[in-house]
Amino acid sequence: MNETDETSGGAPDSGPHSSSGTPAPGPSGAALIAEKVKLLPDSPGVYRMYDAKGELLYVGKARSLKKRVASYTKLAGHSNRIARMIATTAQMEFISTATETDALLLEANLIKRLKPRYNVLMRDDKSFPYILLTGDHPFPQVVKHRGSRARPGDYFGPFASAGAVTATLNALQKAFLLRSCSDSVFESRTRPCLLFQIKRCSAPCTGEIDEAGYAELLSEARAFLKGRSRKTQQQLAALMDQASADLDFERAAIYRDRIRALTQIQQHQGINPQTVAEADVFAAWSEGGQTCVQVFFFRAGQNWGNRAYFPRHDKELSIEEVLDAFLAQFYEDRPPPRMVLLSHEVPGKALLAEALTIRGGRKVAVGVPRRGEKRELIDHALTNAREALGRRLAESSTQRKLLEGVAEAFGLEQPPSRIEVYDNSHISGTKPVGGMIVAGPEGFMKNQYRKFNIKGENIEPGDDYAMMREVLTRRFTRLIKESGTTPDGGSQWPDLILIDGGAGQLKVALDVLNELGITNVTAVGVAKGPERDAGRERFFMAGRADFMMEPRNPVLYYLQRLRDEAHRYAIGSHRARRSKAIGVNPLDEVPGVGPGRKRALLQHFGSARAVARAGLSDLEAVDGISARVARAIYDHFHGNPDG
Repeated sequence: MNETDETSGGAPDSGPHSSSGTPAPGPSGAALIAEKVKLLPDSPGVYRMYDAKGELLYVGKARSLKKRVASYTKLAGHSNRIARMIATTAQMEFISTATETDALLLEANLIKRLKPRYNVLMRDDKSFPYILLTGDHPFPQVVKHRGSRARPGDYFGPFASAGAVTATLNALQKAFLLRSCSDSVFESRTRPCLLFQIKRCSAPCTGEIDEAGYAELLSEARAFLKGRSRKTQQQLAALMDQASADLDFERAAIYRDRIRALTQIQQHQGINPQTVAEADVFAAWSEGGQTCVQVFFFRAGQNWGNRAYFPRHDKELSIEEVLDAFLAQFYEDRPPPRMVLLSHEVPGKALLAEALTIRGGRKVAVGVPRRGEKRELIDHALTNAREALGRRLAESSTQRKLLEGVAEAFGLEQPPSRIEVYDNSHISGTKPVGGMIVAGPEGFMKNQYRKFNIKGENIEPGDDYAMMREVLTRRFTRLIKESGTTPDGGSQWPDLILIDGGAGQLKVALDVLNELGITNVTAVGVAKGPERDAGRERFFMAGRADFMMEPRNPVLYYLQRLRDEAHRYAIGSHRARRSKAIGVNPLDEVPGVGPGRKRALLQHFGSARAVARAGLSDLEAVDGISARVARAIYDHFHGNPDG
């Protein structure tokens, strides 16, 4: 892609502008866009629109930058969404590309990376798992794989979820007896493991099968994953019959079990089309201002699972526009199949097919089937999309009612859109960690969770008040620094913070908020009931007597879930920090002591603690430790009064 920066409004290429980069006052909205149009070429490219604060509003592509951007200068004919975007625009950036296809690919990349406010956003962007038959060992391993395909071998996928891969792997082990252990375990085995005993591995590690026999199993597994399952089953059935005829009933039973495992895989997959060998099926369903895009993966004539997506978009957009924008982002970093089947005609279907063909290095067909088996696949996916969206809307309704109950319980003016819950974790004051979890109208916002390694040198071990003060001070000081102001409704500002603890912890929170001049955040302390009984929690708020809720109140259950999630996250963060610290040796911090000297010291004294207690003369007696290094070690552990 040949990209040139044609016109720049001063916005950095890496993302939204900081407030310090706000340009001098000038034209904005349609007037600014009209000025930019004069300088634009009549060629393909990508444009970006920013507001006065430098926040990215929108990323768009065009066959002709000049004509596309000129459409924004007209005052009429726009939806409310586009009109708002135009009026807010204060800066623009343009990148020319060689073709419109390049513009589509670049647009998708920028949208996924920068997440502009007015674009359709594909929110769940986890990588898909694959099955890998490794190619760097005489006895290849079958494993689940995510990420880049750097390791040699055959990759089969994508599968919709880790669960779908695990189920298929389990059945594959039963059917083809391939090893799943790591190479290091393979090399260290002296006798077959339990998997061999339960007939899920052929135990090549101990020579129970030779390389030729294992290669035959591998070939059968590869054929099955490529869609030749019927042929494989027929071959196994013939071998079973032959073993029975030879009265080798034990071997016949092995073939029988393998045939059953293959049948189990096919039953688990449910839909196995006869005329569709390799395709992704996309079906979109809109209701209540939300859209669900259901994606089914078919490879080798087998159903390898499905996943539901709920892209973020403006309610004014049509379902075709949402699906069109979603598709470009979906394939931005994924290899396309030979066929993409859609439930709706999308505006950029031809352009998408061209882009996927270029990306895949082979022809990719994009179509909307009207009849036959392909249409049946679309209808099935549509049913799943409708049901998934229905469940999400029901959950959203329940969540909305819970948040309304939270607002009523704590006297908030409106249901909170962001709740932050804080908890600390430590063992006798060691390796203390503070945890913050976040929840909102769509449930837990796990990408917003934060952990705080307590750094205060003057904090006494186990001083929960001091730890909470440090966590809240760091959190809100940074928030003010990033937003440049106190709460103004920004998405990162909480409406409500819950503190694990009673009146003392609440006072600490209120003191921190007051010191930082924060007045628009409600703080609530949640104290556990007698004997830590759930359901008997007491709530503490400023200017109000502490109180309890009815034991069966759904709002109470919701608050308990929030507190338990914060507790779980804080404990998990603490354990991770403690585990990391276990691998740290005190000798690593001594200047002048490298791996060789550390090894000599440990061999001589037996432990780092013994080294720390050793006298100067004892240290000098160690091979490789000079008088100067011995003095440095001694001073490190005992202090140097002359330093």
